[in-house]
Amino acid sequence: MVKRVVFIRAGETDWNRLGRWQGWVASPLNAHGQRQAHKLAQFIRNLGLSALYSSDLVRARQTAELLDEVLDFAVVYDERLRERNAGAWQGMTLQEMRDWYPDEFAGLTADPENFRVAGAESRADVRARMRAAFDAAVAADAGETIAIVSHTTAIKLLLDQIIPAAGVFDLDFGNTSVTTIHASQQGWEIVVAQDVSHLDGMESQAVPEVEGNS
Repeated sequence: MVKRVVFIRAGETDWNRLGRWQGWVASPLNAHGQRQAHKLAQFIRNLGLSALYSSDLVRARQTAELLDEVLDFAVVYDERLRERNAGAWQGMTLQEMRDWYPDEFAGLTADPENFRVAGAESRADVRARMRAAFDAAVAADAGETIAIVSHTTAIKLLLDQIIPAAGVFDLDFGNTSVTTIHASQQGWEIVVAQDVSHLDGMESQAVPEVEGNS
């Protein structure tokens, strides 16, 4: 029975450093992100993981592949664990969105749960597929502790749904940060949030507000 789930944000990319929304763009880890993932691998080998699930986007896949080097089981890739598709805004910064699409940006701030820019997903869309992926991973019952490599917005939306009192939108999930939840009699609860102690002081980029795509 799954009792603990470890959420991992993917390592750093060049677009993270520039504050650009990545969405589904195939952004690879930069050299710093690769070093972060190597540091994370040394940390995660001691967590007693029995399964590792990952978004299939390039930055998450590369992070998971580096973790897989210290694990003795195969990574399970699931497109439902992807970041929010940012549509026409992929590759843009928040300031560019405000300046170039003022009406649409006002729509985002007015109704963040249901707003969709052209070709994008809403928060509600992401919540639904992330919850389906999470429920499937827990039901697979691969052992007591499993890990999921995903992205800031996707992780926050899922955690906000399953632990609504946790205030996850006030947290800053840096690259390769680790957030662990535990199943109690009352339901899921956060044990550790946005832990980057494994980086030994290495810089870890958080996503710029409003709700960026990591």
